[in-house]
Amino acid sequence: MSVDNTVSIIPFSPAEKEAIKTLNLEWLQKYFRVEPKDEIVLSDPQGQIIDKGGIIFYAKYKDEIVGTVSLIKIDNTTYELSKMAVTDGVQGLGIGKKLMLHCIAVAEEKEMEKLILYSNRKLLSAIHLYDKFGFVEIPLEDGVYERADIKMERIIR
Repeated sequence: MSVDNTVSIIPFSPAEKEAIKTLNLEWLQKYFRVEPKDEIVLSDPQGQIIDKGGIIFYAKYKDEIVGTVSLIKIDNTTYELSKMAVTDGVQGLGIGKKLMLHCIAVAEEKEMEKLILYSNRKLLSAIHLYDKFGFVEIPLEDGVYERADIKMERIIR
């Protein structure tokens, strides 16, 4: 059975607001440290992402939320693909790919012009996923995230 048929992408709901924090803290604590900016956004996803024009999605598998991704509004045409996380136990099942496909479809539907993201080169599977979906490296400005050593973008239209 394909995991594709059993993973659904659902929108953020206030009742599930803890999931974005739990999923992101898991990988942040494993690879880096939780920065003050992370704490602010993850503690108030409604106010920091949704109310500012952004979107949060969850991946649900076997009735559990196992992944998340956000499109954070930068301006009317640019969004940051951010806060993407898939819990350890289900990595490798294509859940990140499904979240990415969903984000790109939403970006096209909402006529966004480009998606940007910040990452770290040691997150090899993440960088590979971004490459596969047409993200290319662009110059990284200082001071966005301590852990970021690469910035990428994908032109949507």
